[in-house]
Amino acid sequence: MTDLAARDRIIVPLDVSDVEAAITLIDRLPEAQFFKVGLELFVATGSTVLTILKERQKKIFLDLKLHDIPNTMAGACRSAARYGVDLLTIHATAGKPALEAAQAGAIAGAAAAGVQPPTLLAVTVLTSLSQQQLTEELHVPEAVPNYVQHLARQAEACGIGGCVCSPQELVVLKTACSDDFVRVTPGVRPTWAAAGDQQRVMTPQQAIAAGATYLVVGRPITAADDPAAAFQRVCEELTP
Repeated sequence: MTDLAARDRIIVPLDVSDVEAAITLIDRLPEAQFFKVGLELFVATGSTVLTILKERQKKIFLDLKLHDIPNTMAGACRSAARYGVDLLTIHATAGKPALEAAQAGAIAGAAAAGVQPPTLLAVTVLTSLSQQQLTEELHVPEAVPNYVQHLARQAEACGIGGCVCSPQELVVLKTACSDDFVRVTPGVRPTWAAAGDQQRVMTPQQAIAAGATYLVVGRPITAADDPAAAFQRVCEELTP
């Protein structure tokens, strides 16, 4: 993963509500190779947007953050894997049996469809959550880095291929997990962009140096007057 080009490391979220808006954004970013399809767009369009991305030979991060009982997780991952997506999110807090069932389901679904299985990513602690919220609202007494490390290690032990974490936890995961464990990092903001609702942020260059495999960079690119120019600006920040 270390030899990935800058443009291959950046995942652009399609945080829109219909196919037309998604196509417009995809077409405005011809150099982008990796797009994220989240709950809003997938619920609105189903697999249509995935088909469009596959036709354009783009990589797909299907960010559904699945969280349910083991049997349901297995079935959902089996179905999602048939689309040929590259990354798929599940919640680490679903527990070991659900994580193992999800991994088995993804492998079975991909095999049935004749495609490569997606890398499952365990969502650890959402980047919109602060330490205070984790402690006071969710009653999790652990410090965020410790909790993220625990969830990531447990996920890897269950066969999950990577995790989603904020940039601030990347350093602890370098020693907690193997080199092959994929780290996808939202909460990335270039120095020229506002933090927005992300609580634990880092610049793209800092995040890669800390151990991120892929960076999810949204509004600094998608809300720019010229998304293609903004995408190129982020790429330049990552190029030595």
